[in-house]
Amino acid sequence: MIQDLCGNNREKLLEIVAEGFEITRGRPLPLGANVKRDGINFAVFSRHATLITLVLFSPDEIEPIIEFPLDPRYNRTGDVWHAFIKGIEPRIQYGFRASGPSDGDEKFQVFNDGNILIDPYAKALSDGKKWGEYASQERKKGGVSRPLRGVVVDHEFDWEFDQPLNIHLADSIIYEIHVRGFTIHPSSGVAHPGTFLGIAEKVPYLKDLGVTAVELMPVTEFDETDNPRVNPVSKKPLMNFWGYHPLNFFSPKTGYSSGGELEAPITEFKSMVKALHKAGIEVILDMVFNHTGEGEKAQQATSFRGLDNGVYYMMDPDTGEYLNFSGCGNTVNCNHPVVRDMILNCLCYWVTEMHVDGFRFDLASIMGRGRDGQVLRNPPLLRNS
Repeated sequence: MIQDLCGNNREKLLEIVAEGFEITRGRPLPLGANVKRDGINFAVFSRHATLITLVLFSPDEIEPIIEFPLDPRYNRTGDVWHAFIKGIEPRIQYGFRASGPSDGDEKFQVFNDGNILIDPYAKALSDGKKWGEYASQERKKGGVSRPLRGVVVDHEFDWEFDQPLNIHLADSIIYEIHVRGFTIHPSSGVAHPGTFLGIAEKVPYLKDLGVTAVELMPVTEFDETDNPRVNPVSKKPLMNFWGYHPLNFFSPKTGYSSGGELEAPITEFKSMVKALHKAGIEVILDMVFNHTGEGEKAQQATSFRGLDNGVYYMMDPDTGEYLNFSGCGNTVNCNHPVVRDMILNCLCYWVTEMHVDGFRFDLASIMGRGRDGQVLRNPPLLRNS
């Protein structure tokens, strides 16, 4: 079976799987890639796909080591496609291919099984370890495009006795900072400039300021190289500095870590939170749920669009064009039940696993609109938050 699925990559697969490798039906919940005692369960939502293929990669390899088409009769429950793979461990990288109808709903769906798509529930992404080396450089190896993919992570971390600080808002002094901008200049005097660890090093400075909370500008994964403009003087590419163009809502930006291990963005973010909490400083995240970095419909799908475009985004029912209530193009369909659950699960993840204390929502009025774009009197997302 291994030979049939991975062909010439059989030896590479055998290097990373344990004895007893087996692919079984798996479970539809929870969504994402979840580590179990003897393997990993994968589950992804797509209502309109006719076939989902799970694609696995070895770290630092361009080509997949195995692709497993999910049988819609065996590996699908409702609108969730799933499989359990026994004998693999965290650090393996993965993505999905999605096939769908070529007519009928084509104005709403943009299925293309040539794209490898990011799991919306991925907790870490594989690329962008250094600022400015994301899609245009890091994913190009010898002229071959390297697709973004999720990384299966182990969430072990010693939080000791870290607990929420629960500082009353009336007593809060909130300091908004950009992770990279805060410490990137040599004058900051930190050993890890432009990173989560750099912020941890500045705890004494923050204490001297008297702040009770730091509000971090977007730290979820985005591509800083997606800006096509260049500096008119130096001719160097300009970066998307601010990060209000998310590719994934669960994964912390790899470019804000010191590099090295695949889990570094997660462990270093946790270390930062732990250090701030010890100093009596809360952590608030600026979350961008109103649109995504997939941009206009004509651009290549990287995740949501390729899995189920008409579910994740608000669309004109006649033309299939994106409704634009954010000024950013592709407005997220926040009050669709599936999208609403993803947002709530995301917020729970950042609170329970990453220990953040609160959120600021960018263009939050979008979260009060229905699937047709109309303002809701009692929006389910806000009511259930």
